[in-house]
Amino acid sequence: MLNRRTTRRIAVGGVPVGGGAPVSVQTMCDRDSRDVAALAEQVASVAGLGCDICRLAVPDAAAVAAFAEVRRSSLIPLVADVHFDWRLAVAAIDAGADAVRINPGNIGGADRAREVAAAAKANGAAIRVGVNLGSLEKPLADKVAAGEMTAPEALSESAVAGVAVLEDAGFGDIVVSVKASGVSDAIAAYRAVSKRTDCPLHVGVTEAGTAIPGTARSAVALTTLLSEGIGDTIRVSLTSSPEDEVRAGLEILRSLGLRPQGPVVTSCPTCGRARADVARVAAEVEAALERVWADRRRRGVEGRFPKVAVMGCSVNGPGEARGADVALCGLGDGGFSVWVNGSQVGVTPAGDAAREVVKHVVSI
Repeated sequence: MLNRRTTRRIAVGGVPVGGGAPVSVQTMCDRDSRDVAALAEQVASVAGLGCDICRLAVPDAAAVAAFAEVRRSSLIPLVADVHFDWRLAVAAIDAGADAVRINPGNIGGADRAREVAAAAKANGAAIRVGVNLGSLEKPLADKVAAGEMTAPEALSESAVAGVAVLEDAGFGDIVVSVKASGVSDAIAAYRAVSKRTDCPLHVGVTEAGTAIPGTARSAVALTTLLSEGIGDTIRVSLTSSPEDEVRAGLEILRSLGLRPQGPVVTSCPTCGRARADVARVAAEVEAALERVWADRRRRGVEGRFPKVAVMGCSVNGPGEARGADVALCGLGDGGFSVWVNGSQVGVTPAGDAAREVVKHVVSI
């Protein structure tokens, strides 16, 4: 385990954050903020993958009403993301938000932040002081533009000032984020703010990009910071689905030993010999197994998770299949042979492959 920076511990709903608690994984819904059914479905989906905390945008009163409905059915804590109008933050807290994210750069000043703090304290909610380089307070943005202050310094300054307002109001259940879209700026900002507050830190690279470059940039920043003990909760912010964000975040934490090892799928890189759509099937298998893993974790089921392989042809396929607990090996008709404990037990069409793997995994 890495040596973690010492922070105060707070609670976001039933999830402890900071103070040595496991690093939690967050994402944010991308559905219409007023569509209760779509939001509830997406929250359930990411929860099923192991997401710990989910954030919803709350841009208006209709979104507050939707948030309240989604909160009633959610199995994980929900955070209301509010900009510009402090009254929406108070309304979201009254609607059951486990936390609200407010931005010092646009919430309307210290008096408004204190109003949010009073509501949060009365309702047992937490507050994230979420600073973004693209929406700094104008005096700080002007200093950065004039070269009087670096971007990381300005991010840290904004966050510390925002925390001071809440603490002076007698509120301490605070999480801090200082996000930039540049990896080096994000790393420097989090290093700086970690020296100035004991609040737990929500770490990530904002607007990191599409799935591949965004995951790579996030992995570089998060691995650097987490290896230094900085970070109590994370989001991999991608121009992709929330499910992809959760899976990327979990994998980063697993690779650092900050989460128990979950499903490991060995899959070939594919080539001209591949006799089936390995890429699609491997992705479907991984997603299905993540849900099995998350369900086991919720039920407290311990033990080694079965090793799974998805291979494209007969060159390495049978060998990897024999070394895995459950495996698929591509066949000439686009389907797969199915292997369990080193022996072939049948065949399956590609469309049923993920379900076939899950069937055998849960029986082991």
